[in-house]
Amino acid sequence: MHLVIEMLRSSVLAATPVLLAGLGGTYTYYANVFNIAMEGMMLIGAFTAVAGSYLAGSWVVGVLAGMAGGLAAALVFAVFAVYLRTDEFVTGTAINMLALGGTTYALRQMFRVKGAFMSPRIQAIPRIRIPLIGGLPGIGPILSGHPFLVYVTLALAILIEWHIFRTRYGLRLRAAGEDPRAVDSVGVSSDRIRAQAILISGALCGLAGVYLSLGYVTLFAENMSNGRGWIALAVIILTRGRPLGLLTMSLVFGFFDGLGLSLQSTKIPPQFTQMVPYIATIAALYLYSREKRQAPSGPNGPTVSSGQAGQQAEQQAGQIG
Repeated sequence: MHLVIEMLRSSVLAATPVLLAGLGGTYTYYANVFNIAMEGMMLIGAFTAVAGSYLAGSWVVGVLAGMAGGLAAALVFAVFAVYLRTDEFVTGTAINMLALGGTTYALRQMFRVKGAFMSPRIQAIPRIRIPLIGGLPGIGPILSGHPFLVYVTLALAILIEWHIFRTRYGLRLRAAGEDPRAVDSVGVSSDRIRAQAILISGALCGLAGVYLSLGYVTLFAENMSNGRGWIALAVIILTRGRPLGLLTMSLVFGFFDGLGLSLQSTKIPPQFTQMVPYIATIAALYLYSREKRQAPSGPNGPTVSSGQAGQQAEQQAGQIG
């Protein structure tokens, strides 16, 4: 029973950075921006969070510095991908490589260490014990005692679901991804909306990096994002960008991550146990691709005629304006 509780607790902790990055990627998903730079944004956020917390002796400064790091990477991506019209895949790959090399170089130059940096001066994100729930047997350890950013992330999933599907900005965001010319025709810049989506994505990916370096652990290690940005991208595709669906799939990933950690206590080589969550993700993507091939609909839903599409575009343009 204790092992099951620990696995479920680990699932919540491991799901949080994937969910945060996925929520950020949801904005670029609906803006029709192929944002593969989430991995780099997360890694830069993790480094700047540790640097900020270490230099200022404050976890709050660390959180702000981490988000600023993610925003800086997103700004570069937005300038090149949106305004200079460079290839999104190439630009995102370049940012990921720059993040990996840049944080490694900065780690060695700034802190004079290789591999990882830890210090008592780095303040971790405080943990929250929920009254009443925290004392319950079984469920208490699973839901209570996590870094407060875990609970912020759960609230963000609900808030972003509302923001994208229940507000005018969300309508404009989705329209900018589906038909930019319709958005431009009513005096709203589709490029500005797409750039804003990238910046929001960068801030949330930076926050995911903050959680990795100040919540999950209290240190920075080279390449500590370890593919979580790619996992988040896969989860976005699997859930078709639904924030509440992201929550569920992130917990599934977290479960397999926790399973991999539990298997490390066995005689199975750790190199194989570390592969468990990624194998599960690949399997899920394969099943999704099979379902998509068999479905008789287009990428964004059932196929409609050109006349219906025109009517929908006119209605959408009226709502945007």
